Amino acid sequence: MPHMHRRTFMAGLAAGLLQGACPLFAAEAPRIVSLDYGLSSTLLSLGVVPAGIADLADWHIWVVEPEMPPSVVDLGAAMQVNFEVLAALKPDLILTTPYLEQLKPKLETVATVLQLDIYAPDGGDILPKAIAATRKLGAAIGRTAEAEDFIGKAEATFDACSARVNRAGPRPLALVNLLDARHARIYSSPGLYDNVLARIGIPNAWTDKSNYWGFDTIGIEDLSKVRDPEARLIIFEPVPPDALPTLAESPLWNTLPFSRPGGYAILPGALMFGMVNEAVRFAGLVTDYLETVS
Repeated sequence: MPHMHRRTFMAGLAAGLLQGACPLFAAEAPRIVSLDYGLSSTLLSLGVVPAGIADLADWHIWVVEPEMPPSVVDLGAAMQVNFEVLAALKPDLILTTPYLEQLKPKLETVATVLQLDIYAPDGGDILPKAIAATRKLGAAIGRTAEAEDFIGKAEATFDACSARVNRAGPRPLALVNLLDARHARIYSSPGLYDNVLARIGIPNAWTDKSNYWGFDTIGIEDLSKVRDPEARLIIFEPVPPDALPTLAESPLWNTLPFSRPGGYAILPGALMFGMVNEAVRFAGLVTDYLETVS
């Protein structure tokens, strides 16, 4: 982007962010980098390929879809962004979250920063905050129509999943990632997983409140708190290699109803700290599962 052109763009961006919209983006093709997986996948859904993202190397493990185009540059770990690579990309806009608040002053020396609050200490349900952030991002980069179209398609998917769940039978689910053979992260309100379960009509078998990220760390023995005999346990990938073999030999695990045949299932991962794309992926995975056990 020529120097004067870039200055004009930056001035428009600053004004647009203050007003909640930036008309210049509709005509230009700004170079945007993202330091958050959820914001990165949202960019793709709004028709924008980021110039670079953080933690690209693990995208296929935690996000999976949408596929990130090969042109995108890896900026390194989000908390340890490679500022040399970042500066070399000459971004017009850097997307970030409250999780990276401490980096914000340094990021602002490189480009304009747009911080979108989804997972924040002030709490609140994640799915509506992700939808609101999608609209804010769409307005900021001149993709308002694309954002509304994307959200509309996501809502239609949730509706379709809800109908399928109703036909299959809304069996309660407890949702975990195994940390090892003795500990797990379990997901509940106000997190993204919990919000999606509620949206599509599946009871969350774990009713305790969690932190604002939507999880709590528990011992495997705490799964005995789930009393509903209809409940099933969903273990999301990635699973530590030795966790399941160790659990199979654990007297404690073998006292739990989940250890019986059909009591648990292992599903592909869906980013638990994501936004709308990840909510849609999660909804599809658990709906497919319920249909197999109905």
